[in-house]
Amino acid sequence: MDDTEQTLLAGLAERVGIAAEYHDISGVRHVTPDHTKRDILRAMGFQVDSIATLAVAVREWDEAPWRRPCDPVRILHDEEVGAPVACFFQLEDGKERSVVVKWELKDESGELLQQGQAGPGLAATEVKFIDGARRARVELPAPKGLSLGYYDLIIRAEGLVGGSTGTLRLIVAPRQCYVPTALEVGQRYWGLALQLYSLSSGRNWGCGDFTDLNRIVEWAGKSGAALIGLNPLHAIRNTAPHHTSPYAPYSRLAINELYIDLERLPEFFASEEAQQQYRAPEFQAKLQALRENRRVDYDAIAAAKRTMLDLAYRQFLKEAYTGVEPNLEPQTARAKLLERFIQAEGEALELYAIFQALEEERRLIQSKHVSWQEWPKQFLSPGSAAREYGKRHRKRIRFFQYIQWIASEQLRDVQRTAEAAGMPIGVYNDLALGAERTGAEAWMYQSVLALNAECGAPPDAFAPEGQNWGLPPINPVALRPSRYELLIQLLRRNMRFGGAIRLDHVMALCRLFWIPKGKAAADGTYVHYPFEDLLAIIALESVRSKTIVIGEDLGTVPDWVRDQLSKAGVLSYRVFYFERGGDGSWKAPNEYPQQALAVVTTHDLPTLTGFWSGEDIQLRAGLGAFGDEAGRRQAWDERQRDKGRMLAALKQEGLLPDGVTDDPAAVPAMTPALCRAIHTYLSRTPSWLVLANIEDGLEEISQTNLPGTVENHPNWRRKYASSIENLVGDERLRELGATLCSTRPICLDSAERTLQ
Repeated sequence: MDDTEQTLLAGLAERVGIAAEYHDISGVRHVTPDHTKRDILRAMGFQVDSIATLAVAVREWDEAPWRRPCDPVRILHDEEVGAPVACFFQLEDGKERSVVVKWELKDESGELLQQGQAGPGLAATEVKFIDGARRARVELPAPKGLSLGYYDLIIRAEGLVGGSTGTLRLIVAPRQCYVPTALEVGQRYWGLALQLYSLSSGRNWGCGDFTDLNRIVEWAGKSGAALIGLNPLHAIRNTAPHHTSPYAPYSRLAINELYIDLERLPEFFASEEAQQQYRAPEFQAKLQALRENRRVDYDAIAAAKRTMLDLAYRQFLKEAYTGVEPNLEPQTARAKLLERFIQAEGEALELYAIFQALEEERRLIQSKHVSWQEWPKQFLSPGSAAREYGKRHRKRIRFFQYIQWIASEQLRDVQRTAEAAGMPIGVYNDLALGAERTGAEAWMYQSVLALNAECGAPPDAFAPEGQNWGLPPINPVALRPSRYELLIQLLRRNMRFGGAIRLDHVMALCRLFWIPKGKAAADGTYVHYPFEDLLAIIALESVRSKTIVIGEDLGTVPDWVRDQLSKAGVLSYRVFYFERGGDGSWKAPNEYPQQALAVVTTHDLPTLTGFWSGEDIQLRAGLGAFGDEAGRRQAWDERQRDKGRMLAALKQEGLLPDGVTDDPAAVPAMTPALCRAIHTYLSRTPSWLVLANIEDGLEEISQTNLPGTVENHPNWRRKYASSIENLVGDERLRELGATLCSTRPICLDSAERTLQ
């Protein structure tokens, strides 16, 4: 590669946010090689195979703002309303003074709010010649007196040959996310975290569902908990072993139908066919086997629920609608609720349902699963052919909309239960970083995704070879042209079901580690994102929905990123295992930040019992992670030192249980008393929120997910050893809750014990 080509490649990479170098968690500097830059640029949609194509790409990038009448998006903070809006017009010298620009401002519903005009007499603030034509930048005064929200500013310039029209999405956002007043004035809350699918009961169909969750919420509320933390509830394919992770969903805009309780649907009981199948001895035996199975059988549960949902839906159509497709008319209150839901959800739900129907049809035609990238050409994108398909298959499209309606209603009921139980926050949802490339979300939003790249993390102590999560990243080049629509929809749909949300890998708002598809993690580098814009939109959606935002900021995180997140009101996510000093000792409680959620462990790490016993070390050794016995022994010796450091930290706080010393050899196993001591340690931190994992309270030994494994470890499939019927009366959980409640009581009176 000659110097000119290298300069063009470096220049284009810099313009689109590809890092020229980065430092890993150990401070080692990594220079991004040219082949990585080229691969990532291709994944972003650029032609970069020669000097000529690179030169064109650079020129088009630089000229793009001048070729359109206005930017696609302008974000203002509430105190900046009234700041000027830039427009770009092709004008001969001096002609801008004769141009009149008329504008209209509409709200999200399309209602006209304001209108006006600027000019004649406008002045050019900057001039650029493109293809021999003079283009001038002029500034218009923005509308004033706007409240927080989204607006369309439509600009029409008169006095130009052919005229010029553009639409700008004007976003008025707050500086900070929502934080309840109680937290700001000193209240500190605690809650419980669980994997919903892991709940077993005598009535569910083999995995936890929303009725089980309701019971947990009622019990936790009575115990003084302020919130219940959940795994992501996004739609997944529900097929083992490759499609069970809630962090690699089918779509983050939809809810997993596995969590629906069929026995709350009136049409399920009204359907003779459904009841006949349900009451059949064979089906009841299958349900009993699914309940007794200590692992979640995703395929069998999904098949059983989909069959019964189909029958319930047919009954629903029969009793709630009149007419013939496509002119069915809702007749019952329940049918009208569904139709209102469909209308309110709009295009996102419509396209999701079309994708589901198309995928179902292709599976029947081809007798196997094929990804949407292999579909007939007319259906490769959500264009006119796909929408026409939706019109022709209205009945089936409504079925998938019906499923989402039921799931949404049942999940909303959980939050209502939390409010009734006096929980100040209630449900704490988790928003995954991305979605799988063969799923509905990737098909719907393929124009803003880099499908030929994957995201992950650079090498660190946790993963020496780096991590590749196999998810296509959002393309930052496409964010503004798309008016940030995907982010807005994701936040809205995931914030509406609870009082708090966790953003997985929150650093992706600033930078994300990209890996060219098919390459090793070591071949990747960071790509930067419009951090300020994304934070502003998150703050806006948080304030509108009154949702606390927690950012999962583990791993390689620059200090300035944490600083900006903190200023924006995003809570840090502090894991006890990782909160150490330079010598490996545990940080004292007073060293934790206030604006944070503190938790002992996560789904990717050992439970307390597993940590103490070294279960994770044994598992990794069995998978060859240490290379030889010496490596395993070294890991075990380090674990013993960590246990000693942990006990020393508890001793420093006067929290060692009776009869326990700081010698790990004298403490062979994790006990409920030691578990409570560790949670008391966390509870003494100034952090606003503390979560206890149900697994730790129940002395579960196996962790939820062992990163880097799929087929050789039962990730995301284990159930808790204790059923709900026993769990809500478990003495270990009762005492753990009482311990946390004694240090973090809810101080609101009965009139205030609702979402703020």
